[in-house]
Amino acid sequence: MTKRNLSHIQKNGYKEVVDLNNLLDKPKKKKTLRNNEYYQMQEVFDKLYRQSKDNNKFSALMKIVANKNNILLAYRNIKSNKGSMTAGVNKANIITLAETKPDEFVKYVQKRLHNYIPHEIKRVEIPKANGKTRPLGIPTIEDRIIQQCIKQVLEPICEAKFYEHSYGFRPNRSTHHAIARAYRLINLNKLHYVVNIDIKGFFDNVNHGKLLKQLWTMGIHDKQILKVISKMLKAPVKGIGPQTKGTPQGGILSPLLSNVVLNELDWWISSQWETFKTKREYHKIINPITGRVRADSRYRAMKTTNLKEMFIVRYADDFRIFCKNYKEAQIIFKAVKLWLKERLGLEISPEKSKVVNLKKNSMEFLGFDLKVHAKGKKRVCQSRVCKKAYSRIKKEIKTRIKEIKRKQSNEVVYNYNSFILGIHEYYKVATFGYLDFNEIGYELRKFIYNQLKGIAKNRGEPSKTYNRLYGHSEEKRYYVNGIALYPIRGFKMSPPMNFSQTICDYTEEGRKQVHKNLKIDMTTVKYLLENPVRGETVEYNDNRISLYVGQNGKCSITGERLEIGNMQCHHKVPRSMGGKDEYSNLTYVKDEVHKLIHATTSETIKKYLNLLNLNEEQMIKLNRLRQKVGNERILIN
Repeated sequence: MTKRNLSHIQKNGYKEVVDLNNLLDKPKKKKTLRNNEYYQMQEVFDKLYRQSKDNNKFSALMKIVANKNNILLAYRNIKSNKGSMTAGVNKANIITLAETKPDEFVKYVQKRLHNYIPHEIKRVEIPKANGKTRPLGIPTIEDRIIQQCIKQVLEPICEAKFYEHSYGFRPNRSTHHAIARAYRLINLNKLHYVVNIDIKGFFDNVNHGKLLKQLWTMGIHDKQILKVISKMLKAPVKGIGPQTKGTPQGGILSPLLSNVVLNELDWWISSQWETFKTKREYHKIINPITGRVRADSRYRAMKTTNLKEMFIVRYADDFRIFCKNYKEAQIIFKAVKLWLKERLGLEISPEKSKVVNLKKNSMEFLGFDLKVHAKGKKRVCQSRVCKKAYSRIKKEIKTRIKEIKRKQSNEVVYNYNSFILGIHEYYKVATFGYLDFNEIGYELRKFIYNQLKGIAKNRGEPSKTYNRLYGHSEEKRYYVNGIALYPIRGFKMSPPMNFSQTICDYTEEGRKQVHKNLKIDMTTVKYLLENPVRGETVEYNDNRISLYVGQNGKCSITGERLEIGNMQCHHKVPRSMGGKDEYSNLTYVKDEVHKLIHATTSETIKKYLNLLNLNEEQMIKLNRLRQKVGNERILIN
């Protein structure tokens, strides 16, 4: 048996113990999964998931929550979030924690978990589109770390129990998956009546006692954990006092707990039709040619009963129930209203809750307007940007154009491009979204022309990113400081994909699917646009974005996925040696690779070689870059 190759890496004051033999032989991973393996917690989470699937009970979870590796993993996950810099009532943020020694930090968290007393929660009012405000509760960074520790352990247990068609605040799922599911139910199942229910102040009205019972029903029988969660829920809000109900929006654990609350509703709706237990066991029939599941005998048998066909699609507290006809939809509407009141103690908003006939009226869902239209002999769903979002987008574009006129800096131009890219990316699954963006572009054309008159030029050289994302657009181009503004009418539709239920963070097969689906992260593109490197040329900042897209978001040496905080735009020939900021002289690499390119001492070279474990082809690429910066090739025996 060979010796285990362990390396200690000093990073931000925390010493990480990494099992290199175990880690480096594995495929590319998304950040959270790689973090789980760094701290050797993935196998623990996988086991919890399996046991939860087998309906095991968990009475000793606190030991896992308070484990040193789980605490350090929580720190790593919190550190990478933008919110880590937000301070609570004690003014502390992630930088404050980074100054603490690792062992002291771990002992501090373990001590607080042993006798947990929550800090006060800072209250912030966030403006809503309707002029009202949404209360946000921000726990201290110390309490957020503790919430993250608990979330990491509870999530695999809960994921094993959650209904498959809830999409909000869950790993690997998105609004686009929820929209895709809605399209399927409308187009294929021909369910054109929708029960639209809006829960009144959901996050503010969750019953604490009921929530704890629901956790117990899921198999979480560790009374220490439940006691800590109970105290978190009752944590005093500064200026208001202890809370008797609700889960504070802003807490790390709140999204998971909100899914626990409404998971019972998901399964109740599902049990009425989709998972209704029949006396006879039916088997799904797989089409041998397409590999798809055909309408099986169970479905045909169900159609002969008086049961009402219904399916729920939920994203957090926003959900829709799809039905066959108006009469059944009305019955379901009344039943769900009563069920929410009696089972969960939740009221619905009468003004916003109703039954919608999609053949006559549109339905708003997650910022989209969905309506059924005739297409030949069929009826299909057509979707557009909802009216509220349409108005907000127009208003935001005007604000950003005025800001460009006022400041005329590269930063505001990149921020504008980031916004346009973001809304196009979000609404790309809208089947008729191009009509909305064409209208917005048309309505704002004179405004943009007048605002940018004398500032913008009509001719210039668009970046490779622009050509890749918007080369198809024929809209008039504006260049500010040599940067092309992204076209409003450059929208391109992309059909949404249904969520594959085989994808899962807590099974080996599921993780293979996650890694297989990794593509260019448009969030990173947006981040690069919003955060140009100050003091650098327009050419450099444009090319670094083009480069990320051109390299498909991967390191040019290792082929691994690049991430914010671990990616360097490297000059192949340094500027000190006459190198330019042109595209061909730049390449994106991971931080560790960048350090190895410039390393000159044998100790540093050995350290990063052990960490990266490069193969022969990767070493050839690395040595080419080393020679271009004036360093010697690294010879491997």
